[in-house]
Amino acid sequence: MHRHSHRIRHTVQAFSSDAPLQIDDVTIDGHRQNITLRTYRPRARKPTPLPAVLYFHGGGFVGGSIDDAHQPASLLAQRLPAFVVAVGYSLAPAFPFPAAVEDAYLAFEWTAAYARMLRIDPCRIAAVGHDAGGNVAAALAAIARDRGTYKLAAEALLGPLLDPSLTRLTDAPASNAALRAQRCARHYRAYLPHAAQRMHPYAAPLESCRLHALPPTLIASAEHDALRADGEAYAKELISAGVPVQVTRHAGIAHDDLITHAPVLDDVTAFLRRHFDPAP
Repeated sequence: MHRHSHRIRHTVQAFSSDAPLQIDDVTIDGHRQNITLRTYRPRARKPTPLPAVLYFHGGGFVGGSIDDAHQPASLLAQRLPAFVVAVGYSLAPAFPFPAAVEDAYLAFEWTAAYARMLRIDPCRIAAVGHDAGGNVAAALAAIARDRGTYKLAAEALLGPLLDPSLTRLTDAPASNAALRAQRCARHYRAYLPHAAQRMHPYAAPLESCRLHALPPTLIASAEHDALRADGEAYAKELISAGVPVQVTRHAGIAHDDLITHAPVLDDVTAFLRRHFDPAP
């Protein structure tokens, strides 16, 4: 097991008993601090082990929380159905890179290591991330491939932030496009305080020269998002590396709408279900 295996200790606190989901908070040791995982389990479930989904919230590396994950996490848990883990990864500037991605791996390791107790299938674990969470999910896929202990079955990246250089801005008709780019630049500086980090493949997936053997990937972008080219360019690179990719651009919506827009969530659900339960 990976060198962080000794860190897998947890406590559980009931968060909600409302049907149709059982929602609990779990505290585990993270990379530099304790982190919270919020788990969503369907109450009406088959006796067979469930697949699992790790969900990474947005917030530009410096904000957001697992509370922001509630709607998509609840929906995925019920629709798939699946055991969903919303990961409260560490935020910059207090905890810069690589804290977030190492927290992600520890959450993945915890989920897989406790699969029998959690009644999930360790061979069917996927990652979903929005905004900075898309960056973290993409990094997790690469880390899991490189460390070889556990493997992701699939990943879905919703408006992911993948290019710290911010050189791929689009002409999206959004009045605040320049302000969004400036805000993202500040966030990247907080997350990656050392210039050399901005080329690290776990921080800047678009700069990676090693994209082979990554899991099947869904990338969803919003028409009115000045940074939508991050995900679309990444899709092209993954396809060139032989990775199965589904890429969609959703008309008439902005970046923050991706986690509430019904067609996006429908696509994510169908994509994950297909890779959890492939046809013979």
